[in-house]
Amino acid sequence: MKIIFLLEELSMKYLLDGILPKILPDGVLFQTIPHNGKSALKRSLPRKIRGWNEPDVRFVVVCDQDTADCIELKKQLMVLCNKDGQQVMIRIVCHELEAWYFGDMEAIVTAYGDRRISEIANKKQYRIPDSIPNPKEVLRRILPEHQQIAGAMKIAPHMDIENNTSASFNCFVSGVKRIASGGTLVSNQTVTN
Repeated sequence: MKIIFLLEELSMKYLLDGILPKILPDGVLFQTIPHNGKSALKRSLPRKIRGWNEPDVRFVVVCDQDTADCIELKKQLMVLCNKDGQQVMIRIVCHELEAWYFGDMEAIVTAYGDRRISEIANKKQYRIPDSIPNPKEVLRRILPEHQQIAGAMKIAPHMDIENNTSASFNCFVSGVKRIASGGTLVSNQTVTN
């Protein structure tokens, strides 16, 4: 089996390239394909999914919620992906990828060697990472040296897959594990991330 991850941005590719080996069992291959933003991802989805000519492939689409309505964004992506009846799992990162980092503050501390980040983790506004409205900007304020792509490569090796407080991260991980074990791609759950 091979899982193709169709992604909104390059930093997500570097993060997933670092954490997917921790999630996927041996024998499950993966490929991460970044796009240059949400519009580029939406334009390419039908063509890539329809044109993929490889047996035993599953697709996972991952993009940031940003300021969009999560449920509406997921519906739009489902319509684009299912034009040919192909089953695709869609995961929306609430609000931005950096929320997943805030879900594992220890990974940030280890990656940057900055213990003061642990103190920040105890503050109320960071306890629920998916509720941080602009986590990318917040992370830049806390760590001015953080760069999107370099930061993804730096943080990914330290992320604890089993102990992240981001609900959207955990939804992503459980969905990928379900697919890798031969489970269904499309869930009837009302979970929006």
